[in-house]
Amino acid sequence: MLQTKNLATGYKLDGKDFPLFDNLNLNLYKGELVCFMGSNGIGKTTLIRTLVGLQKPLRGFIEIPSQDSVALVLTDKITSSIMTVYDLVSYGRYPYLNWNIQLSANDHRLIEESIKRVHLEPLAQKRISELSDGQLQMAMLAKALAQDTAILFLDEPTAHLDLNNRVEIMNLLRTLCRTEGKTVLVATHELDLALQTADRIWLATTERKILEGIPEDLVLDGTFDEVFRFKGFDLKSGKVSQEPYRKKALQLEGQGHEYLWTKNALERTGYEIKASSVIKIKVIQKDNAITWNLSNPNTAIDFTNLSRLLDSLAKEERT
Repeated sequence: MLQTKNLATGYKLDGKDFPLFDNLNLNLYKGELVCFMGSNGIGKTTLIRTLVGLQKPLRGFIEIPSQDSVALVLTDKITSSIMTVYDLVSYGRYPYLNWNIQLSANDHRLIEESIKRVHLEPLAQKRISELSDGQLQMAMLAKALAQDTAILFLDEPTAHLDLNNRVEIMNLLRTLCRTEGKTVLVATHELDLALQTADRIWLATTERKILEGIPEDLVLDGTFDEVFRFKGFDLKSGKVSQEPYRKKALQLEGQGHEYLWTKNALERTGYEIKASSVIKIKVIQKDNAITWNLSNPNTAIDFTNLSRLLDSLAKEERT
């Protein structure tokens, strides 16, 4: 759907080129969701603007079927005192209108479907000046959906959204790729969501290059660690690195998400999980209830929530 050949993007100053990316040979394929990641200010927005034709490349070429097949959502703020959400989304149909600018029944159908997809039906007639940043972001996405193009470019579409809406947007974009064959490129900082939803990742480096691959390969071969140089975050486990500052080990037995959240609570509060420890915690799930059994060679006691278990462990340390 899109191909670049020896592409350089950036800006000119006093007749001199200042490239942000150079010698890019990239491809986007039909039905693919690609997440474009990198540090702030590295040039992600500039590359997107260049790919859609809003900014001239410094060098190289971009091959794309047609500019009419592209929709774009940037982070630029839109302000208006009287425009409604419906008005804004309707602009997605304007490229297809003739000189009389009359929306057809099909145009209205696509507008209404796009508003429904992002769950803004109750706000359709609300002025955009009255929207929250997150609601406006959803309306901008609906406008791109109404345009009904083969390729969507989105710059930080989940900015200003809460976790639930961020997940919903990424799932919606993935569904568009799977069921409608859309091609979607998303510039994002949502590492956890990108790893779970993207077909491929574009990783911008400080060497003006873009590394690409499937998320799992880029995690396992260390590419993510090399590019982002995580501080206190273990990407392979997906967790913040915890220091066992209590110098006390516990044996943990269980399964499922109950075990994982128990392990998280213990490590977060400074305990080391070690199979050889004589202090044992067993996570028991029965009849939709969870019990934590704490035992040592002398005693055993059950707890019905983690908070009380942690309090008991801390009290034992103080005595």
